[in-house]
Amino acid sequence: MLAAPSGAGKTSIVRALLEREPGMRLSISYTTRPPRPGETDGADYHFVDEARFMALKEAGEFLEHAFVHGNWYATSATWLSGEVQAGHDMLLEIDWQGARQVRTLIPDAVLVFILPPSLATLRERLEKRGTDSQEVIARRLEAAREEMRHCNDFDYVIMNQDFARAVDDLSVIVRAARLTASRQQVRHAALIAKLLNP
Repeated sequence: MLAAPSGAGKTSIVRALLEREPGMRLSISYTTRPPRPGETDGADYHFVDEARFMALKEAGEFLEHAFVHGNWYATSATWLSGEVQAGHDMLLEIDWQGARQVRTLIPDAVLVFILPPSLATLRERLEKRGTDSQEVIARRLEAAREEMRHCNDFDYVIMNQDFARAVDDLSVIVRAARLTASRQQVRHAALIAKLLNP
């Protein structure tokens, strides 16, 4: 799972990671926020209204959910379970609240937090988007400070001072996580059984 304050570069890092690690799949979250220019329903997010979101929540569809920046976000438990059972490595873009919920449900989940090099850089990135007013940017910066206070709850922290290095760091974490004994025993159960019981 990957979390970061808005504007820290999470989306760009995720896109680069998915190009580098073809076996990794990105979970597509549900959200009540409207699409930004260029975003596509079902590819970037599942865009739903609040009534639909709450109906899905009440039906137990979500693994986790959180109210962030005035909108709801959630991960589909049903879809995620199917992907994991099919043997896919899953990446969740999530906030610290959702990460805390998932950690409770999936203790061996790997949590990564991305930090920006400075608040000034964060402000600059948010302004370059050109999608938010100065008032919204100010709220996002204040929320970012609160989010960053939770980075120590994560297993790894990546400093996004250099984009290529940040992608390298995330790729190393992904590869190391794939090689843990518990994951290898699931991924290569038949081979390990043959090796141990010839």
